[in-house]
Amino acid sequence: MQNTKLLLTSFTFVGLLALAGCSFPGVYKIDIQQGNVVTQDMIDQLRPGMTRRQVRFIMGNPLLTDTFHADRWDYLYSLQPGGGERQQERISVIFNPNDQLVSLSGDFMPGVSRDDAILGKDTDTTVTDPAQNAEQPKPETPAKPGSLLDQIQKDVDGVETVPVPTPEPLDTSPQ
Repeated sequence: MQNTKLLLTSFTFVGLLALAGCSFPGVYKIDIQQGNVVTQDMIDQLRPGMTRRQVRFIMGNPLLTDTFHADRWDYLYSLQPGGGERQQERISVIFNPNDQLVSLSGDFMPGVSRDDAILGKDTDTTVTDPAQNAEQPKPETPAKPGSLLDQIQKDVDGVETVPVPTPEPLDTSPQ
């Protein structure tokens, strides 16, 4: 009798432990964000020659400052959506001995925004060449004779050019 009670208690205890390790469907899991939030807009504001203070104003304090490489700041950002795969972004900012920004390296590319992707918004964005989007210039059509545009064109064509007078140098000889 006592063995049965002990066996039933131990099975119940083991069952509760196994149940505690399982995740129930429908349970909300929080998003885990760590590090500095770095966006493409922040990267686009950085310019060579900026001082450390200007970079800190735009990017915030670096997550890592290496004692052996004092001229390098590292910014890391990771996001793990509840139960999803972890995504990580990294950027290193490098300064010269005069404390001016020299270069950037990391996961960001100029002009390509991945902000929506890292924040969990799936958008299908494609980057196109700006030269393709530029409007083609239309060929000029001549103005109709007697119109206002024709009169303005005749006035512009009839303007005489007048040379700009060059001033004579000042006499700097002692008197």
